[in-house]
Amino acid sequence: MTRLPYRLPRPRRTSGVRFGLRWRLSVAIAAVSALVALVLSLIIYNATQVSMINSSRDVQDERLQSAQRIYESTERLALGAVLNDPDLPAPLRAAVERGERATYVSHDGGDAPDVWAATPLPDGGVLSLHSRFTDRYSVLAELDQTLILGSLSVVAGGTALGVLIGGRLSRRLRKAATAAARVAEGDADVRVREAIGGRARDETAELARAIDAMADALQARLEAERRVTADIAHELRTPVTGLLAAAELLPEGRPAELVRDRAQLLRTLVEDVLEVARLDGAAERAELQEIALGEFVSRRVRTFAPDAEVRVVNDAVVTTDPRRLERILGNLLANAARHGEPPVVVDVDERLIRVRDHGPGFPAELLAEGPSRFRTGTSDRAGRGHGLGLTIAAGQARVLGARLTFRNANGAAGGAVAALRLPT
Repeated sequence: MTRLPYRLPRPRRTSGVRFGLRWRLSVAIAAVSALVALVLSLIIYNATQVSMINSSRDVQDERLQSAQRIYESTERLALGAVLNDPDLPAPLRAAVERGERATYVSHDGGDAPDVWAATPLPDGGVLSLHSRFTDRYSVLAELDQTLILGSLSVVAGGTALGVLIGGRLSRRLRKAATAAARVAEGDADVRVREAIGGRARDETAELARAIDAMADALQARLEAERRVTADIAHELRTPVTGLLAAAELLPEGRPAELVRDRAQLLRTLVEDVLEVARLDGAAERAELQEIALGEFVSRRVRTFAPDAEVRVVNDAVVTTDPRRLERILGNLLANAARHGEPPVVVDVDERLIRVRDHGPGFPAELLAEGPSRFRTGTSDRAGRGHGLGLTIAAGQARVLGARLTFRNANGAAGGAVAALRLPT
């Protein structure tokens, strides 16, 4: 028996459902799930269809043989057989003319294909059968619906899994980023591995360990540099003190004044370097007391900058370290006097202290990166000082838990504005 070729009809397409997903991982898993479901559906659909077609061919061939035996013995057409059917498909007619018994399947777009079977007779005629196995092929419609529902379920499950995995990974990465930002801000006690939590040994945990190792290495290096700086400054204190004592013994005159002035500046620099080293060591602790902020600032400003104007907008009683607050205020006023221009105005508004001058303003580097030791700014604010005053003020503010910010005033008057906000 010859089976003539048959081209499988394409299964019915289903309209794609679009899901709005927040994470790329969710989209990727959903896409892979959809691809796997589509491939499996096509394989199952085609395999089922081929199996049904082969079964229909076999049944039709068996019916044709039974009809042939009846016709040859009784000359009666049975089982719906037709003699010399003019509608016989051309491929099937060609096979019969070659003396072969053959089956042929055609599809005209209906629910079930047309199954033909034909065989030559001894008298030169052609006996054929033509049927549609509609009851059998109704299973394909049910299978099509089942595959569609199964594919949608797989895609929905894959999307949910992607959202779950992507959300968990995103939370771990956000925690790692937050912890890394705290490390970058100078919190040496933070460890990214502890911040993300869990015992998962994935790439996030490896990244956390790498960041922790880098932070430990940087911390060790900074600590070593701090110790070297502190040791050098400490060793310089004795000879500088001796230099000052020796300068006092010089006879009065301009050269003696220059020596005393330079020696005093050197001593101030050594003390500032020691203070910066102590602040970098994060071992400083505030000794808290309650003070009336407006009165405290007014007295200190009269001492540090008698020409400065003090305006108490709203007074407040705060708990802070007076010595460290005095140090911050003195450094801000010294910076305004050294690099700015009068008038210098100090505002007190509850827990906020603002120091403003009317000079050229802070340099862009300081506004972008904050105070840095031994950086005195641009040429219009440089030439004097060592850049340690604002660095010490920022360090003392950290000890107090306060926030020290820098900006340039708007308007034609311009000027630099340093704002210290004490904690509640």
